[in-house]
Amino acid sequence: MTLDLALPVEDLAKALIDIPSVSGDEREIADQVEVALRACAHLEVTRLGNNIVARTTLGLAERVVVAGHLDTVPIAGNVPGWWDEGRSTLWGRGAVDMKAGVAVLLSLAASLERPTRDVTWVFYDQEEVEETRNGLGFVSRERPDLLEADFAVLGEPTGGVIEGGCNGTLRVDVTVLGKAAHSARSWKGIDAIHRLAPLLQALADYEAATVEVDGLKYREGLNAVGITGGIAGNVIPDRATVTLNYRFSPFWTLEQAQANVERFVNAALAEPPPSDEAPEVSTTGYVIEWTDLAHACRPGLDAPLAQSFAAAVEATGVEPPRAKLGWTDVARFGALGIPAVNYGPGDPELAHADDERCPVGQIRDVRAGLEAWLTS
Repeated sequence: MTLDLALPVEDLAKALIDIPSVSGDEREIADQVEVALRACAHLEVTRLGNNIVARTTLGLAERVVVAGHLDTVPIAGNVPGWWDEGRSTLWGRGAVDMKAGVAVLLSLAASLERPTRDVTWVFYDQEEVEETRNGLGFVSRERPDLLEADFAVLGEPTGGVIEGGCNGTLRVDVTVLGKAAHSARSWKGIDAIHRLAPLLQALADYEAATVEVDGLKYREGLNAVGITGGIAGNVIPDRATVTLNYRFSPFWTLEQAQANVERFVNAALAEPPPSDEAPEVSTTGYVIEWTDLAHACRPGLDAPLAQSFAAAVEATGVEPPRAKLGWTDVARFGALGIPAVNYGPGDPELAHADDERCPVGQIRDVRAGLEAWLTS
């Protein structure tokens, strides 16, 4: 099968769904995307692994990146895709996350030979797995020049509404130290699980902030997402660990977000962590270990280019931009100093669901919004 980029955008989305592309197995879909884009004489195409970058080179004053990932989570009996009665909704793995969005990008990449700003179309692999395998990250490390731009749009599902920037996220293990003893003589030990109580109470009392950045409101969150401790049923545990997840607004840098968490933990446990004494032999204190760190991304909606994009999309009749409350790859653009937004068809709450589905009208509307901006 060869992808026909001239198909109606919803039919192109169905064709993409019919190509299995679970993370790590994107070669077939990358091959077909590459072949289809190389047939477009107005595009300069580069392939890096299973990542395809196609660029217009018109020498225009502005350049934008429009990106989408080719992979999906594992299939659950939902490939090939199918239509509901009347063809108003497209069902199948990736219908939401994010083959409908990729179809929009491919359709426009092929048809817009003379956009009013140069466009870099990026189709990348392994977004749904660990960060170290992410194809957009690979491109940014191997060929950062290919991602140079004034603004970026990521086709993640947003229900057809612009979602600016994204929250950052970090995870940290806080290990509280105690002293082991036989539970029959518990007074001889220090129960590390009990010593977690002030931190857990502080988390229960925590009130999430809503922080306004560039006119968008980002709700933060700090929560315990895991807890471990205990050796045996007759042993007072000498250590217990709680894993915290902090979702922070783009008001904070990553380093500031880490400092926020450190202050919170220090205040809750009311003592400094051990420094000189090794954790293995310490009987007091606690240890902080960062296990996942991801920058937030500012929406940059005060920039003229971003405002023109928002105006073009709102002209299609959708609501004004809102904040992206989760983390997405727009943060990679933010780390490169490029303002970025999320904009794509599909309800994000249906992403990865076995009944993943996307309204056809929304696929068409997102295509129309992007086209209006890139030709205005």
